[in-house]
Amino acid sequence: MSYKITADCNNCGACEPECPNNAITAGDDIYIINADLCTECVGFHATPQCAAVCPVESCVTDPDHPESESDLLTKAKKIHPEKDFSGNIPSHFRK
Repeated sequence: MSYKITADCNNCGACEPECPNNAITAGDDIYIINADLCTECVGFHATPQCAAVCPVESCVTDPDHPESESDLLTKAKKIHPEKDFSGNIPSHFRK
């Protein structure tokens, strides 16, 4: 699943610079995550960084956009064709 930002967002902006895909932008009242660009940080970090830095825990999984690790990695490869995603990639799906 991609992540989404709930109405609990306090508009602090902590999440925006942490996204490796530039999927987070400022909305009118809260920040917004573009589901087409969200890879849950698969390939970049072992945990979704927006959720890790959110002081009010408003970055949550979006049940309207279910995706597997494979789906998210495919999306990351399309967004970042210059990056090598082979080998042991960081992912919260792996322990």
